[in-house]
Amino acid sequence: MDLVAEVLASCARTPRATAIIDPRGRELSFGALRERVLRIRDRLAGAGFEPGQSVLYAVQPSPDAIAVALGAVAAGGTLVFADPGLAPGVLEARLRLARPGWVVAESFLYAITATAAGRALVRRRGVLLPALSQAAVRHAYTGRWLPGVPSGAVRLHGLDAPFDAALGEADLDAPAAVIFTSGTTAHPRAVVHTRRSLAAGLQIFMDRFPLGPGDVVHTDGLMLGLPALIGGATWSMPGSLDGRGVTHLYQVPVEAARLTELPGTVRHLLLGSAPAPPAVLRRCLEICPGEVHSVYAMTEALPIALASAEEKLAYSGGDLLGEPLPGVGVRFTADRELVVSGPHVARGYLGEPPVTEVPTGDLARLDEQGRLVLLGRKKDMLLREGFNIYPSLYEPSIAALPGVREAALIGLPDPATGDEEVVLALVPGDGFEEQAVRRRLPEVMDAGALPDRIQVFPDFPRAGRSHKLDRPALRDQLTRPR
Repeated sequence: MDLVAEVLASCARTPRATAIIDPRGRELSFGALRERVLRIRDRLAGAGFEPGQSVLYAVQPSPDAIAVALGAVAAGGTLVFADPGLAPGVLEARLRLARPGWVVAESFLYAITATAAGRALVRRRGVLLPALSQAAVRHAYTGRWLPGVPSGAVRLHGLDAPFDAALGEADLDAPAAVIFTSGTTAHPRAVVHTRRSLAAGLQIFMDRFPLGPGDVVHTDGLMLGLPALIGGATWSMPGSLDGRGVTHLYQVPVEAARLTELPGTVRHLLLGSAPAPPAVLRRCLEICPGEVHSVYAMTEALPIALASAEEKLAYSGGDLLGEPLPGVGVRFTADRELVVSGPHVARGYLGEPPVTEVPTGDLARLDEQGRLVLLGRKKDMLLREGFNIYPSLYEPSIAALPGVREAALIGLPDPATGDEEVVLALVPGDGFEEQAVRRRLPEVMDAGALPDRIQVFPDFPRAGRSHKLDRPALRDQLTRPR
């Protein structure tokens, strides 16, 4: 299955039906979406875009964002997903690894990043924006033109030129998406998905949750939004749920914990991106008129397993993940780490050899019914709002900052939401100034990994003959009343 061809075929079948509802509640038809995708593909090709080129993609969720993404992939491109909150140094490291030939961004993002004053304005609001217009690549933009859009940038909004309805033969094994996971300025790491692996993941989801006309899927994720479009259902983007007739709702557990009610149209509430604690599962069962499921997945393999809220709450032998979905292969290493395989597994990591399976970093087992049960994490990983944070990636760089002798990132789980508070524990050295350290953190950390608070200790607890950091003891000290 070619995901672009499938979406466009669905658009052609029901051109007047609603394809997308944007965050403000405005609707876009399937016919209009098809025209936008094909015009963007042709516009890029006419401007010199060549198959195999990478596109740094910095567009907020919207119908235009989806049209641009599909149009770029239809032109043979690879989307390199960019986080506007990245520190400039982190973005530069990722650009060096991905080597995109194009940048596609919203015009207002170009406008803000074009001047030091604009970048300083948003930085005071906690957002770090790199100077996108200074990247030595070709540029394209969505939205109306604004000062700061690079000279010669290709306009992708409001196109009305005739388009070619034919689709060339796609190379399904060519890269289609590059998704960066946690990484430092020096060692960024990115998952590479092909059109084939992405389509296989979509198919696994569609086999479990068939979608069709009349269904409305409320999500900001491509891996659930695209199946909606392929099936002829409506993709509802994050915004008010009122009046949209939402039938399928996707939520991160920390978001679900804040829900007070759901529309009576919801048939399926899907929780994912992080473990769902019992309190959240019970709350969702109380307010959801339909079924509640927890999805187990990872960037490298979307999805892996599924379990209902009732099953998870009734299970006492660990965190029940559910039976592996059809087509998903699982095995376990000697130390019980779960390793997954299947057609939906990413091709590998950017700049590294291809893989046929991927270790999850989770310790697990199969129960007597063939269901996966999570036992714990192999890696010392923190999880906040769906973002994986690996302390060992950041701690050496933080400890090298002026005035810092030692650094440790510790997660303190919230039993009510399942999310983690990220605490940066520091042992001060000569010339230590907490505010100076805080100002330097964005230079050495991903925006999604920045700590919620900083705690200073005279020294860290140690364990064993090697006097290594005793993380459990440090975590215990952080939870004690001060």
